Amino acid sequence: MAGYSRAKFPHWIKQMGTCDTREVVLSRDGQDVKTDDQCRSVAGRWHSAYDGKDFTAANQLDIDHMVPLANAWRSGADSWTTDQRKRFANDLTNPQLIAVSAASNRSKGDQSPDQWRPPLGSYWCTYSRAWTHVKHVYKLSVTQGEQDTLAAMLDSCDR
Repeated sequence: MAGYSRAKFPHWIKQMGTCDTREVVLSRDGQDVKTDDQCRSVAGRWHSAYDGKDFTAANQLDIDHMVPLANAWRSGADSWTTDQRKRFANDLTNPQLIAVSAASNRSKGDQSPDQWRPPLGSYWCTYSRAWTHVKHVYKLSVTQGEQDTLAAMLDSCDR
């Protein structure tokens, strides 16, 4: 991945007042979330859709980029401007960001669906739809292995 660096995707920018992208996603994806005067989540409940685990501490969660930054780089983001990469890394409009357990996010890393799938098969339909949507919106390429796995995961939507 010549030239790739996470720093080329400025993330966790201010979104609303003093709240950065991470804090907005934690509030959006949690229940009964309470924040302090600096917008940090100090209480609430979160459910990690990837592995079905529940949490009451925000520091046990990561904000996952549905299409990881490194995967986006390999798929076409290497030719984007810094502003385009910043929009991608902080996208609150499309299904690009989700609060999940730190363990599941770290096991995923920068892998595509042919290399990693959420442990909960019941989430495969949502995951594959979100991945496909993000790749389409940002006009990112898809490998044959990725396409084959996504097709199989989309079949779980019919169950």
